[in-house]
Amino acid sequence: MARHDAGVFIAMDEATPDHNLMDTEICHECDLKVEIPPLGINQKALCPRCGYLLSANRANSLARIQALAITSLIFLFISLAFDFISFKSSGLENKVKMLDSLDILMDSGYIALAIIKLVTVFIIPAFVLCALIYLLVFIRNGRYPWQGDRLMNMILLLIPWNMAEIFLVGTLVSLIKIVSLADIILGPSFFAFILFSIAMTATLLHIDKRQLSLALAATRAKGVADTGATVESPHQAINPSLSIQRTWALIITSIMLFIPANTLPIMNTRLLGQDDPSTIIGGVLLLWHHGSYPIAMVIFIASILVPIAKILVLIWLNYSVQTNSMSLEQQRIVLYRIAEFIGRWSMIDIFVVIVLASLVQLGNTMSIVPGAATFAFTGVVVVTMLAAMSFEPRLIYNDKSAYEHRTTS
Repeated sequence: MARHDAGVFIAMDEATPDHNLMDTEICHECDLKVEIPPLGINQKALCPRCGYLLSANRANSLARIQALAITSLIFLFISLAFDFISFKSSGLENKVKMLDSLDILMDSGYIALAIIKLVTVFIIPAFVLCALIYLLVFIRNGRYPWQGDRLMNMILLLIPWNMAEIFLVGTLVSLIKIVSLADIILGPSFFAFILFSIAMTATLLHIDKRQLSLALAATRAKGVADTGATVESPHQAINPSLSIQRTWALIITSIMLFIPANTLPIMNTRLLGQDDPSTIIGGVLLLWHHGSYPIAMVIFIASILVPIAKILVLIWLNYSVQTNSMSLEQQRIVLYRIAEFIGRWSMIDIFVVIVLASLVQLGNTMSIVPGAATFAFTGVVVVTMLAAMSFEPRLIYNDKSAYEHRTTS
């Protein structure tokens, strides 16, 4: 890793190209204005103050994204066409396709859960993939796509709400929980969905906001990237008071939802006419008692430890910027990144309930229905994600009063 004269760290696998062209970029996390030189293949530009990845130039990145997006979309459609999972118990069998599970949830009165699965597992991923393919077809042909910048912003906004890989993990946890109660047969769609999740994750990992913005700019105004004109990223001014107040409101809401989420039953198992409701912690203890230690740890970490840790981290971060604390900047920015990344993984337990409720429906013999805590816990996950998005990390490195003066003047 080398320090570039423009004030930005360049991580490289090849020699830095000797160009005089510089693009202005304002760090998303610490508000530092830096100039980035044209990056060579396999080079990354890191913010010299907070270490945030400003840009990465990968070989044939646009072609790779397009190919991976098309592959992901193909596997997604295949996963809808065949049986996903078959469940056999006491001579009774229940075969479920991916979309059949939505009908089962809606027929059982759990419309909200059906919408959660439909939006986060199918609609958002499909929209992101189709939008990427549309953009890249135009960009790679040197033409600016209609509403290109707006569409790119929508893609970046929706990416955190894509939960296909989390649904897959939740499905695997569900199967482990019921494999001792019945025979499980995995259908072709199950394996297609695994391939879809892998391809979708690879697609998103290849996306670089700055490189995509430069490609769009180059098609919008021919030669912008090559004539020496500066491409400056759009940057919104901070309203510190509004950001802090909004984050506090969301944190308090998540705490209020967290109480019923962990005290009310999240799932009710009916076996031979007998009801057996269980809370989140009750399910963890039951798995531990039955020797499923890895699964018990996954549920405990994702459903209990992660939400508590995220709430505590957000409280500390928001309080520190409210009091204009200038200490432990690097530690706070690292905690912010962790909190922003791990929050969505708490949805594992919700997807476990959704899978079990749509799969285990054998009348009085055996059935599983969601409990009231399912909706409260979903609220916890969504609200904490919104709180992390609402928190302004740039305030960690800057004096709040300076922004208040800037926005009022």
